[in-house]
Amino acid sequence: QGKDMRIAALPIALLSIVVGIAGIASPDGGMTLRRLYFATPGLFYAVVAVRSAMGLGLILAASSSRWPRTLRALGAVVCLQGLAANLLGLEHARAILEWEAMHTALFRAGAFVALTTGGFVAFAVTKAPPSEERSKTARISH
Repeated sequence: QGKDMRIAALPIALLSIVVGIAGIASPDGGMTLRRLYFATPGLFYAVVAVRSAMGLGLILAASSSRWPRTLRALGAVVCLQGLAANLLGLEHARAILEWEAMHTALFRAGAFVALTTGGFVAFAVTKAPPSEERSKTARISH
C-alpha cells in the first residue's frame, strides 16, 4: 500500500512542476489561468477541493517516502491553503489574485516555490525510504 501512495503522489508532483515552469516562463498565462478558476464559485470550490485532496495525498504518501515528516508537513500546508481559501472566500481570493497581478516578480517567486516543491515531492516518493532500501539490500546479499 505504501508504494501505491507514493505512485499516487507523482501526479501531484508533476502538476506542481508544470505549474511552476509555466508560471516562471509566462506569468501572464499563469495569471489568466488563475483568473479562469476564480471566474465562478463552482470552479473556485472545485479548485479548493482539488488542492485539499492534493494535500491529503501527500500526507498519505508520506509514511513510505524518504522524508515522511517533511512530506506530511508539506501536505498539511497544502490542505491549509485549501481550507484558508474556503474560509476567506472567493472575493478575498480575487483580491489577492489582482494584487499578485501587479507584482510579477512575486508571482514568479510563487511559481519557483511550486517548481521546487514538485521536484522535492517527486524525489521523496520515487525512492524507498532508507529502512526499505536497507532491507532490500540485506535480502539481496543473503
